[in-house]
Order: sequence, then structure tokens, then C-alpha cells
Amino acid sequence: MEQTRKNVTISWSGGKDATFALHKILATGEYNVVNLHTVIGDTTRRVGLHGVREELIDEQAACLGIPLHKLYLPEAPDHGAYETLMQDFYRECAAAHIEAVIFGDIFLEDLRAYREAMLQAVGLKGIYPLWAIPSEKILHDFLASGYKTVLCSANASWFMPGRLGVTLDDAFAASLPAGVDCCGENGEFHTLVYDGPLFKTPLSFRAGEVVKRSYNFQKVSPTGEPEPSSLDFWFRDLVPL
Repeated sequence: MEQTRKNVTISWSGGKDATFALHKILATGEYNVVNLHTVIGDTTRRVGLHGVREELIDEQAACLGIPLHKLYLPEAPDHGAYETLMQDFYRECAAAHIEAVIFGDIFLEDLRAYREAMLQAVGLKGIYPLWAIPSEKILHDFLASGYKTVLCSANASWFMPGRLGVTLDDAFAASLPAGVDCCGENGEFHTLVYDGPLFKTPLSFRAGEVVKRSYNFQKVSPTGEPEPSSLDFWFRDLVPL
């Protein structure tokens, strides 16, 4: 008698880590991926710090042949709106008999704990197919599997604008500045996957202009006090064909 596969949804950015997590989950044959779910800015109509257009994520999901569930995040000064959005979605998942959420996280313990707290509140589980695998191995295996991914955004402290829009290859990790994780796990850069074993057809797009955006936020100082900070990011506009 065939074992019933578990219904899951995957946290989807369109980037390499989410894609490789999906790859590994499907390879087990143990899960039914009900959908990809993506958080999109309500006003920007783009995917967070990836800066990828909504319509390109739509087309990527179509290339994969997996339904896409879009969650629209209103602009807000803190994480409250995000948490409300995700908690509502997780409750919908539980009601629809989805048992777990797949994440492409690799080693950020605080992020995993944050996710687990929200999931446990509604009885869902988190599954992390890439967890604790060295970043170098993940990138190598991802590329060796035949996936192609383009650098769509990057921290301006580490990257020059000319690098945006390039396709990652085996030399990419060796070219990174010291201290930059080769999977960008600390938020140093983000990617968009456009071809690979799971794709029915390649994703078609052209590289548009490169722009810089500044983000203001608060971080906790060594004394425990909130202090203002800012971050500059380069974005390459990827335009659907």
C-alpha cells in the first residue's frame, strides 16, 4: 500500500536556496507540494529584498508547474504587519490540511527560532532541507545539478553594480570578498533561478537598469538600546519577455 504523501507549502523567493530546498523535498517522494507562497510588497509589487517583479515570479511558478500563492504585505514601520500576514496564512494552511512549511534556511538559528514560534502557534511544522549543510557544498551541488541563477540584488557594501545580472558559476564563491557567505545566507545578496531540472521551460527575461535603494531600520546596540541604521542595496531590474 502506497504511503500517503504529506501536504506541504514552501516559502518561496524565487532564489537558489528556496529552489534547491524544493529540489531536495521533491526528490524524497514523501511530500506533496501544494503550492509555493511568496510575500510581495503591496505597493512595490516586488519580492522583498530580491526586488523581483511579481509577474516574473508568476511566470517562474508556471515554468515549474506548481501553483503560486501570493501574500501582499502593506508598508509598515515594524514586523507587525508581516507577522499578522504570515500567521493568517499559516492558519489557512492548517485548515487546508497542510502539515508543514519548507524553508531554504541554512544556518541562522535566530531566524529558524522565529519561524518555529509562528508555526507552532497554529500546529504546523517547519522542514529545512538545507539546514547545517556547508554553504560551499550547497552552491556547488546546486550548480552541478544544472540550475542557473542570476544575481538580482546585492548589498552595496560588498558588490559593485556591474556584477548585478550575472549568472552564478563555479568561480563565483572564489570571487567573493572575505566574510561574504557564498550562499548569501546573511543577506549579502539574492538571486533568481531561471532554469534547471525542475523547470518545464526556461524563464525568459531581459536585464534592465541597475538602481540603488537605501533602507532605514533599527538595530539593537551592545547596551540593548535601539539605534538607527541604514543599508544600501543594488537591484538589477529583470524584465519578463
